[in-house]
Amino acid sequence: MQNDVLKFITCGSVDDGKSTLIGRMLHDSHMIFDDQVNELKSSSKKYGTTGEDIDFALLVDGLAAEREQGITIDVAYRYFKTEKRKFIVADTPGHIQYTRNMATAASNAQLAVILIDARQGVLAQTKRHSYVVSMLGVKNVIVAVNKMDIVDYDQKIFNDISQDYLAFSKDLGFETVEIIPVSALKGDNICDASQNMSWYKGNSLFSSLETINVAESDNHKQSFRMPVQMVTRPNLDFRGFAGTIAAGSVSVGDEIMSLPSQKTSTVKSIVTFEKEHQSAKTGQAVTITLEDEIDISRGDMLSSVDDQCRTADLFKSKILWMDDTAMVAGRQYIFKSAVSEQVCTIEKPKYLINIENLEHTPSDKLSLNDIGVCEVYLAQKCAYENYTDNRTLGSFILIDRHTNQTVGMGMIEHAMRRSVNVYKQKISITPAERAAQKNQKPCAIWMTGLSGSGKSTVADALEQKLYANNFHTIILDGDNVRHGLNKDLGFTEHDRAENIRRIAEVTKLMMNAGVMVIVSFISPFRSERQLARDIIGADNFVEVHIDTPLEVAEKRDVKGLYKKARDGKIPNFTGIGSPYEPPETPEVRVPTVDVLPDESADKIWDYLEENSFLDR
Repeated sequence: MQNDVLKFITCGSVDDGKSTLIGRMLHDSHMIFDDQVNELKSSSKKYGTTGEDIDFALLVDGLAAEREQGITIDVAYRYFKTEKRKFIVADTPGHIQYTRNMATAASNAQLAVILIDARQGVLAQTKRHSYVVSMLGVKNVIVAVNKMDIVDYDQKIFNDISQDYLAFSKDLGFETVEIIPVSALKGDNICDASQNMSWYKGNSLFSSLETINVAESDNHKQSFRMPVQMVTRPNLDFRGFAGTIAAGSVSVGDEIMSLPSQKTSTVKSIVTFEKEHQSAKTGQAVTITLEDEIDISRGDMLSSVDDQCRTADLFKSKILWMDDTAMVAGRQYIFKSAVSEQVCTIEKPKYLINIENLEHTPSDKLSLNDIGVCEVYLAQKCAYENYTDNRTLGSFILIDRHTNQTVGMGMIEHAMRRSVNVYKQKISITPAERAAQKNQKPCAIWMTGLSGSGKSTVADALEQKLYANNFHTIILDGDNVRHGLNKDLGFTEHDRAENIRRIAEVTKLMMNAGVMVIVSFISPFRSERQLARDIIGADNFVEVHIDTPLEVAEKRDVKGLYKKARDGKIPNFTGIGSPYEPPETPEVRVPTVDVLPDESADKIWDYLEENSFLDR
């Protein structure tokens, strides 16, 4: 059965004619729900130019003006209808740097209208947009070969473009692909059949949009799933769990389960703003109350009991990178889905998708507009569905922890087997008992600074002082660790992130043994030091900035590394070929230019003593 509302996007390369096409559709559909368009038509009457061509020109000029004002950085939505159907069209920018905006719109679309300039044929951006919409689950495509008037309505040009596009798209999984020759400027094959292309016997663009049967989502046929977006308790007699049903349906009296706790209860009531309901289905925003008082929080999942939603903390995912700064494997980002918001770590890509030929190519990072397959590690398990089964529960975005910018979007392909087959073993002796045996409070004293700043010297002086006072300690020095545990790592951003991740995990294990750990690593990036703090635990993490200016550290150059870096023999050397990001708010700042190592150690000791790390 035909859908009442069709949500589609228009996409294509720059200057393929998207604004002209949308302007023509809005003008020729005769029933427009768009205030900007109505204003443009009013202004045309104001100036006495009421002819149809002038109306259309003003409309297109208005759309083009939006682009000049930078509105194409976002997605412009237009609403209109014909007698047969209502439409929501997302006008997406064609520039490659705004692929992320097109992808955002495609994630909610049922169909894509992909424009191709008849003079240019199938371009790299055509392929990119086609792959992105297929990746995001759009199964229906109309290819509008535009500007046919400029190529004299040449049938051979249209046929060649059609063959090229079908050859490229045959493995993208589209259910329908319809290719239509059009002239958006002249109106050929937009609403009515073109008299200039009598050789074309297919539908006009509007005829296809009005009549295509887009398969409904199978979500309503699936088992019940509802992410909890809010817990409401207006009074002691009411505790409700609000959210939008992502799959299936629910009725009063149904037994449901909360994940990840796996606690069960029975639905007591289903409430909306207007009234109570006996049942609710996919897409409805409701508040559910339960017969039992079980612990449920924002981010939990309400699920059917017979067919539980899956949970995992390690996924194979397809990621579209959307930031100018490349992804650094091993660095932490914020994972945000319909269910969960938490810290995650992204592994080095398994491969990238070559948009030109869809082949898999090796890479150790994701750059702007790259599409790659990566493993994503979460800090804790969350409920999910594979993206192909449920767009809502299988999609996520990635957020930079420091800039708070969205840097990527991902689709869960499946959970990794080891995510569900590896369990934590319970151990009888606790970290607290091990610390009590040693009569001390374990902590990580994390020293960061430039090469030559004096980290190792200060670390050694501090350990001697702690050792003399019968504290159990160990130093993890950057150079020493690279001779063993991390000897396989280089100095790329990825390797540096992995270097810090490993040492943070080792530090945590040693602290579990009751030891005070002194870490002496350059650790140049704030993001990696934040990763270490998160792994170890903020309450037991003491960041110490061994603060030495670059010119002083370089003058010392006790290992001769700065000279080699200046001579180009050591790429990515911190301070020369790679930046050092000093801590913004370290627990301790130790300037070492005119301070002896023992005095620096005393300053750190004083902080530890004042903050109860040395209490016994």
